[in-house]
Order: sequence, then C-alpha cells, then structure tokens
Amino acid sequence: MKVAFLGMGVMGAPMAGHLAKAGHEVAVYNRTSSRAEAWTTQHGGTAAASPAAAADGAAIVFVCVGNDDDVRNVVLGDGDATGGALAGTARGSILVDHTTASATLARELDAACRERGVGFLDAPVSGGQAGAENGALTVMVGGEQSTFDTAKPVIDAYARACTLMGPAGSGQLTKMVNQICIAGLVQALSEGMNFAQKAGLDGEKVLEVISKGAAQSWQMENRGQTMLRGEFEFGFAVDWMRKDLSICLEEARGNGARLPVTALVDQFYAAVQAKGGKRWDTSSLIEVLRDRG
Repeated sequence: MKVAFLGMGVMGAPMAGHLAKAGHEVAVYNRTSSRAEAWTTQHGGTAAASPAAAADGAAIVFVCVGNDDDVRNVVLGDGDATGGALAGTARGSILVDHTTASATLARELDAACRERGVGFLDAPVSGGQAGAENGALTVMVGGEQSTFDTAKPVIDAYARACTLMGPAGSGQLTKMVNQICIAGLVQALSEGMNFAQKAGLDGEKVLEVISKGAAQSWQMENRGQTMLRGEFEFGFAVDWMRKDLSICLEEARGNGARLPVTALVDQFYAAVQAKGGKRWDTSSLIEVLRDRG
C-alpha cells in the first residue's frame, strides 16, 4: 500500500520505519527536511517537499507531530490549505492522527475530512519511544468502524494493541485517561522511593519486594531503579507531559470532571522545568521531593 507519514520525530520516524519493513511504499515529510532525508537513506521511500506532496496518491496518511497547532498546520496548511496534507489527500483515502492532541481538534479534523470524502481516525499512542522502536505501541482510536477496519491492519505494523474506543475524539479522550493515571502513578512512586531512601532502606531491595505485590506497575518496573539513581535521560520529556496534562485539565474544565491530583502533579512538573529539567524523563518528579527533603 502507498502511505504517507508526516512527522519524523522520536515517535514518527520508527513508526514509519515499521511501515516500510512491512512492505508499504512510504512517503515522508518533516518540517526539518534533513530528518526526512535521513529516514529515506535508512529505509528507502521518498522525502516530500510538503505535506500535500507526501499525501498525493497515499491510501493512508499518518500524522505524528507536536500539538494542536502543529497538526492544523500540517493537515490544513496555511489559509487556502495548498500545502496541507488534506489538499493532497484523495477521496476515499484515510487520515490517521497519532499526535496526542485535543478531542476538539479531532472533531474539527473529522468534519474537514468528511467534506472531502476522506476517512479520519484520531489515534494517539502510548508506549513511548521504546514502544515505537519495538513496534509495541498501544493505539487508542476514535472514528468510524469501517475506517478503523481498513486502517488497523496497517497500524498493526507498530502496535501491540489497537482498539476503537468510539466516534471521533474518543481516542484522544482515552489518551487523556492514560496520562491522568500515569501522572498519579509517577508521583506516588516518587514519594515512595524518596521515603525509602530517607528512611535508610535499600531502595532496590524495596522495589524488588513491593513489585511482587499490589504496588507493581509499568512505571515501577521500568523507571524505579533509574529514579533511585537520578537518571532521567529517557524518551518522554517533561515538556511533553505538561502539554498532555494541559489538554486533560482543559477538557475537565469543560466536562466537569475533578482532577485535583493531576493539577497538583502538573505543578510539580512545572517545578522540574524550573530546575532545568524540561527534557528530563517524566520520572524526574522525584527530584522535586529531594529538594524539599
């Protein structure tokens, strides 16, 4: 299948790589063109000069960029949309947005795609850079069943799970639930590990014991020991988490959900940013507690 992938960041580049390995003909676009050219050197395919050019002739156009404004720019373009992907997308094709963005944007893009006879799926992912590189992402999808059924076998090239959650926007709402849960888990793990060290316990032994019980989590298994050592050079940066949490908090203001812990953790992440940790992994929350200890 001829496909396009827009956004060659730490997530998009390996995801597109899995599509190429699966035998698809992949055209890629990136705002910094050198990244797209580097990708084609490794994987083949073509580097397009614009989103519209990448989308030309593609059965499915995938997007994975930074935020709502970035998605609008790459999909709709500026003004008359001559450079946006939707301008080059043919009737009957599909646009899949893997960006973690707002549900409002998802519904906006769904409407724009319908006007052109294009299917749309909002499909944010979880699993981080490692999940993208290993082809083991969890994909949460909003859209029509028929569109999902067409796209899922292609998405499966880099997903271990891909689930339709409901109409347009449902994928983004599910990703918000994911980030809300992660924020609370990382804060609790940070407090627990900091407490263990202040109490004079062997932190690694504590992890070994409690990870066999009800406290076990992905965060504990994958970030517990590095948190103890003060190592935070991993894939998902604090800046990105704050962007995601701002989307969660904005949505909650609209639907009436109370997120007191999420709002508090967001402020702790602001403190990490103030310490120069904008690009640290999200597990760096423990550094704020150490300062206060």
